[in-house]
Order: sequence, then C-alpha cells, then structure tokens
Amino acid sequence: MNKARPLMSKAHALRQSTPGVLLVNLGTPDAPEPEALRRYLREFLSDPRVVTLPRLLWLPLLHGLVLRTRPRKSAEAYGRIWTTKGSPLLVNSMALAKRLESLLCKGLAAPVTLAVGMRYGNPSLGSALATLKEAGVTRLLVLPLYPQYAAATSGSTLAAVSECLQRLDWSPTLEWVHDYHDDADYIDALAESVREHWAARGRGEKLIVSFHGIPQKISDSGDPYASQCRATAALLAARLGLVDSQWQLAFQSRFGPAKWLRPYTDMLLKDYAAQGMKRLDVICPGFAADCLETLEEIALRYTQTFADAGGKELRYVPALNARDAHVRMLASLAIPKLNGPGS
Repeated sequence: MNKARPLMSKAHALRQSTPGVLLVNLGTPDAPEPEALRRYLREFLSDPRVVTLPRLLWLPLLHGLVLRTRPRKSAEAYGRIWTTKGSPLLVNSMALAKRLESLLCKGLAAPVTLAVGMRYGNPSLGSALATLKEAGVTRLLVLPLYPQYAAATSGSTLAAVSECLQRLDWSPTLEWVHDYHDDADYIDALAESVREHWAARGRGEKLIVSFHGIPQKISDSGDPYASQCRATAALLAARLGLVDSQWQLAFQSRFGPAKWLRPYTDMLLKDYAAQGMKRLDVICPGFAADCLETLEEIALRYTQTFADAGGKELRYVPALNARDAHVRMLASLAIPKLNGPGS
C-alpha cells in the first residue's frame, strides 16, 4: 500500500516556485519614421481605454485623419530625441530592468527572470510573457512603471496581460503592483534627484511638478489618477521643505479639443514668464524613464515656449531612470510580492 505523500510546507512551496517579473512601460515606436509611428499610433489610439469616444465616431476619424497626418509630425518629434542606441524610453527601461534583475536575484532565494514588455509597440507584452513562460516562471509579478494608477495605463495593461495569458494558456500565480504614488522610497528618490539638480544648477524660482494629463471627464467619472498625482506632488514638496508659493502642480500632453486636467503646464509657463520669472525647474514624477514627453515636450518644446514668453531658463530634472534609489525602491516593492503572502 502506497504511503500518502506529505504536504509541502508553505515555505518549501515558495522555495520551489520560480519567480519572474514583467516590467511594463507604455511604449515606443520602432524608429523615428512616419510608417513606424503609424503602426505605433494605430495600436495606441485604438485602445478604448486611451480614447474613450464612441468607436463609431472615433475609428473613422482615427483612420481617416489622425493616422494620415499625425505620424509625420510625431516622427519629427521622436527624431529630435532618438539616440544611437534607439528610443530613449526603451534604452532607459532596459537599463533599469538590468539593474533591477540583478538586485532582485540578490534579494531572493531563487534566481529571478525579468522581461520588459511595452503596452504598445515592441517588445510587446505577449513576447515578454512568452519569454517568462519559457523560463519556467510559476510566480509572476506584473510591475507597471506607472507610479500613479490610471485606467488608460495601469487598467489597460492589466486587461492586456490577462488576454495574453489566456492566449498563452498559462496560469502562473499572479501578483500585481497597483501603484506606488505615495511610497516613501519613491518620494525620497524624487526628492534626492531634485536636490542633486539644485546642487548642480542652482535653484529656480519655482518647482513645477508636471504630470501627463487625462481628460477631465475621465477624472470626474472616478479615475483615481488626478488625486494620486496631487498626493505625489504634495508629498514631494513636503519632503523638499517647500511652501505653497515655491511649487506648482501642472498637467501636460493634452490631445484634442476636450477639457483635460488643469492647470496646463505650457499655459503656466507663459503666465510665469509674463509675471517676470526667469528660471524655473520642472520635474515629471509620473514618468519612470525619460521619453518623448520629458525629453522633447518639456526639455525642448516647453523650454522654447518659456523663452518665447520672456523666460530665461526652464531646467528639466531628469526622470529616475536607472538611478540607485529608483532600483532599490522598485526592488522593495517587488521582493515581498515575489516571496508571497505573509513573508
């Protein structure tokens, strides 16, 4: 008579699991060329969580007008920031991933496999998840590089990951980082980057804390993004010891005629220049890695906007990218989830 096999202890089961991390960023085109932008924008702007207009209204407009005109303009913008290694967003995300994987392997009993997936563009979420499946991952942490939760970013990513797992016929134990907008280590990392910026370049007359905007209608419907942006900005200002007159929350990157979250960053810059301000600092805490919206929109285009309005210097504080404090912060979010509940 066969003896019953003893049940594995929880600790033993965790040691036997194979942890993996899907590090997610929003996305990037394959090249700074109109056709590559057309493919990227078609995928991005077809997502109903990104553009919430009725499909019967939006899709003909997207294919009949937007994808005929916007790719060339966007390609020119990407061309101004493209590097010899490729897209800044991808380059920065991969550098961050390499350092994070190394730190996670030191912090966990089992080796960790990490793959980078873009919600739109390449490397795709599907290809990244296939890599993790092939590596034998049984406990998967999805770590979106979106500090503030929004339906258009985190929500869309969760839906896309679920669809990819179904197509792969793969059911790992799934963990998820919902957001980290008020995480103390995240706020410390941001504050450290601002202090280093001030030490190197001097302190501007005001710190603008700029986030990517979303339509006001979406915020009014209950999306937590705006409130989380406000919380991040207030916590950062407090950590830096700033009073209300020394900093300002703002929102950038609006698209289309609808009302978006206010105040608008570019309008604020014009107002401050008209008030006689000459030197301003800008940080964009919603972007974990430098990309089009930080390097082209803020550091190039809005710098010119400020100068044209009479300002002298708009100094951009770089994203956290692969900074030590950023890597440690993300590891501190990941390790407890990869170790399992009650660890």
